[in-house]
Amino acid sequence: SSSLSFSGCAIIRPPRDGGIRYRGLTQEQILPVDYEIEYICRGNRVIVGPKVRKCLPNGTWTDITQHSKCLLLCPRVWTSLENGRVTAKPPGPPVEGTVLHYSCHAGFILEGRNSSHCTKLGKWDSPKPTCLCECKKKLYIGALFPMSGGWPGGQACMPSAQMALDLVNNRSDILPDYELELIHYDSMCDPGEATKLLYDLLYTEPIKIVLMPGCSGVSTLVAEAARMWNLIVLSYGSSSPALSNRQRFPTFFRTHPSATLHNPTRVQLFQKWKWTRIATIQQTTEVFTSTLDDLEQRVKEAGIEISVRQSFLTDPAVAVKNLKRQDARIIVGLFYETEARKVFCEVFKEKLYGKKYVWFLIGWYADNWFKIKDPAINCTVENMTEAVEGHVTTEIVMLNPETVRGVSNLTSQEFLAALMSRLGGKNPEETGGFQEAPLAYDAVWALALALNKTVEPLKAKGRRLEDFNYNNHDITSEIYRALNTSSFEGVSGQVVFDAQGSRMAMTLIEQLQGGSYKKIGYYDSSQKNLSWFGNDVWIGAGPPADRTVVIEEYRYLSQKLFAAVSVFAGLGILLGIVCLTFNIYNSNVRYIQNSQPYLNNMTAVGCMMALAAVFPLGIDGHHVHRSQFPVVCQFRLWLLGLGFSLAYGSMFTKIWWVHTLFTKKDEKKEKKKQHLEPWKLYATVGVLLAIDFLSLMIWQIVDPLHITVEKFTKEAPKEDLDVLIQPLLEHCSSEKMNTWLGVVYGYKGLLLLLGIFLAYETKSVSTEKINDHRAVGMAIYNVAVLCLITAPVTMILSSQQDASFAFASLAIVFSAYITLVVLFVPKMRRLITRGEWQSEQQDTLKTGSSTNNNDEEKSRQLERENRELQKIIQEVKTHIPSEIYAHLNATHNIYTSTLTFQLTMKSTHPPTSTVFTLH
Repeated sequence: SSSLSFSGCAIIRPPRDGGIRYRGLTQEQILPVDYEIEYICRGNRVIVGPKVRKCLPNGTWTDITQHSKCLLLCPRVWTSLENGRVTAKPPGPPVEGTVLHYSCHAGFILEGRNSSHCTKLGKWDSPKPTCLCECKKKLYIGALFPMSGGWPGGQACMPSAQMALDLVNNRSDILPDYELELIHYDSMCDPGEATKLLYDLLYTEPIKIVLMPGCSGVSTLVAEAARMWNLIVLSYGSSSPALSNRQRFPTFFRTHPSATLHNPTRVQLFQKWKWTRIATIQQTTEVFTSTLDDLEQRVKEAGIEISVRQSFLTDPAVAVKNLKRQDARIIVGLFYETEARKVFCEVFKEKLYGKKYVWFLIGWYADNWFKIKDPAINCTVENMTEAVEGHVTTEIVMLNPETVRGVSNLTSQEFLAALMSRLGGKNPEETGGFQEAPLAYDAVWALALALNKTVEPLKAKGRRLEDFNYNNHDITSEIYRALNTSSFEGVSGQVVFDAQGSRMAMTLIEQLQGGSYKKIGYYDSSQKNLSWFGNDVWIGAGPPADRTVVIEEYRYLSQKLFAAVSVFAGLGILLGIVCLTFNIYNSNVRYIQNSQPYLNNMTAVGCMMALAAVFPLGIDGHHVHRSQFPVVCQFRLWLLGLGFSLAYGSMFTKIWWVHTLFTKKDEKKEKKKQHLEPWKLYATVGVLLAIDFLSLMIWQIVDPLHITVEKFTKEAPKEDLDVLIQPLLEHCSSEKMNTWLGVVYGYKGLLLLLGIFLAYETKSVSTEKINDHRAVGMAIYNVAVLCLITAPVTMILSSQQDASFAFASLAIVFSAYITLVVLFVPKMRRLITRGEWQSEQQDTLKTGSSTNNNDEEKSRQLERENRELQKIIQEVKTHIPSEIYAHLNATHNIYTSTLTFQLTMKSTHPPTSTVFTLH
């Protein structure tokens, strides 16, 4: 009975590689009714079959017919198929023995085996197949179009981009295996909103290959983040110069040019109009500040200086006053339209407009911006129109001005027509971003062409565009390289990116002429090509100067004065030649011989050289080129230096020797007479010449004469021109001119003073060896006085070329004339009046100027009588007795004494007497 009352189930064996979990430990072999056991598997195996069994009242376990096994699991990835279906037999987890059957959806082809078995090792026996699309593979572009906010550019840019996508997808030659699709959101031009949308774009399927933001603020955020996901960013509506920064935005491109694109055009115009000095005035906002920073960089490279920089926050009055005060002429203004009106009202008040000034403004103001009534200013429309006349604007060209079919096979006009039909008749003026629509259109084309360019290089590396994911750097760098080398004709013009990823575009240059804007040219900064229409209008003869022009004007010598003095100098040289010829021709006349003719010849040659120096003295930039001017300087120096040296040296030598020999004590006089040999005279002249020659040589070797230019104070011409005249004067000068002149003048000055002293000392000496020393003395007085006055005067007057030349040249001319006249004319006169051309007879030692004709006649008569007496004495000497002879001799002595006395009294040289002796 007890065995019947106890019922239960026997313990069963666990499956292989598994075990049994009991509820509570038990020693019993029989387990009670309703007792549950649970199978567990070892490692990564799973239970197949019942996992839990329960003890039934009949002593058996539940599901006893079904076996429980611990089997290895195969990877679950094989159990799903993109674009296809998978059926598993048996259904359930993929364990050993499971067979999967694969099939693809319509339009897809299965690549690989259509079934796969799970082996007992937990692996499938074949690779997972794929369903390949017979259609194109999709590539996704994540775009942000601002439909509202600060710049609602998406209103026109989104239809424009969509239009480009449709055309690209229909082309068989661009990405034939792919289809581009736009996934877009409205960023409201707000970086905060854009942050949320960016997160959505990145973290929801499918993977985007490129991002396309609009506004500058949104682009900044997207471009800085995108580098973390290896994403290229291509913007169609950002103009902020801050985005041109490859450190912050390494994968950023834009089809909208940077605001700094105006700057190469401005620099090109500055160079075209030959301006090297400009001024700037800006409103203090980020976009204008960075544009100006860029302009500073560019003008510096072009060698143009920004002389005045002014900025203002709201009120430009002080800034405009400063521009006027600092004499700004060429002014670049960077400010918004409302501020532009304030600026030009101040410009009108300060008179900072007109023919002296040129203003450069931005071209995107309304065409009639200066006529709009503005309560913030107190100028009339007439005042404003007057002030803005003639200013130049630069504006980025967003629609190709030429009728060409670009890469999309549309002309710019056809594009506009197609866009208008897409907008459904909406007014372009009220559609945000209508101006920028061509840029969005070209952005899609740039992207499509770049992706198309990457297909082959990627295939070579065994990659495909559809393999792109956010960790894939290789594909990103291929797309970057392709975009970077973009160059095609779009509807907005030639599409090219610079090193910072910014668009290089054409700029339109306009000028306000008679109150309306006229196109005066285009500039293509990528080709550095300026198309100029030549219809620019200026108040003056041409563009104004960038500063008061200073015209350099050389002061030249009065040609009349030069001609007059040259005639005198020429006549002086002729006189010198006459004197020299006379002296050489009559060199065998005793009277000439006694005047040391060689020294006189030297004087004549010296005078001629000095006179010749007048010509180079008067030659200046009027006659010769500046490069030849130093040669003229050398001629001046050497002719004058050596001429003076010869002429004065030879005269000084005579006076010096006369003084040395004939002013000693009387008793030594006879002895000294014998010592005056000609070589001593020549040696003295030679020494003086050598000293001069050496000093000049040293001067020219150590510190040669060169041209220096003296500047005078600027003068304003009489006409109302914006010019000043800078008078200049050329001089011959050395580095240490005053030192050299001091030495030369000092030495020559001493010689002159010594000459005057010696001439004075010897004025009453009479000698037969040098019979014209008194004339020489006279010449020395004149030369010395003229030189000692002229040298300092010409130094003081050096800045007045006419006065300086007149003094110097006339001093030379007079010195030479006086010397030649005083030395040679009396000799000529004497020889002519006395007819003693060939007389060998000893003549009186007086010069013609020292006695009058009457005295000469008397002395000649006495000499004749004396000679006759001598003859008589000779004849009678042999016939008469000695007593008579002695008597006659006594008589003759008395006569001789009388003659001697008479001659002595007539003489103007009392110490010397003429002695005749009887033989």
